[in-house]
Amino acid sequence: MSWLPRLIGLATAGYGVAVMARPELLAGPCRLTDADGRVPGPVHTLVTAIGARDLVSGLALTLAPAGRPLRLALATRVACDLGDAVFLTAGVPHEARKKVVAVAGGWAALSALSGLTIRG
Repeated sequence: MSWLPRLIGLATAGYGVAVMARPELLAGPCRLTDADGRVPGPVHTLVTAIGARDLVSGLALTLAPAGRPLRLALATRVACDLGDAVFLTAGVPHEARKKVVAVAGGWAALSALSGLTIRG
């Protein structure tokens, strides 16, 4: 029943592609856009890198063989989300920090719990 981690991986990869194509999808809720809703250059670079990371880690989670490789891919995904919850908050305005922690921490928790479904 390891479909849940793979579904999370697929969703993560899809989100990564969407963020790379439209960085404002991540920058906007984090309040990292300018007054016109545009993503400034350095933020664009950071957000695009996060999107690429999510694409790769999501594909790894989706395609990893069952057992230990899948657990390792899942642990990597959880670590990425926990890192976002802890470190991304340092760069966002105060009013967006709770949202960043809630979303990133929620995905980390969901991903970690999905590990309970991995057999082998």
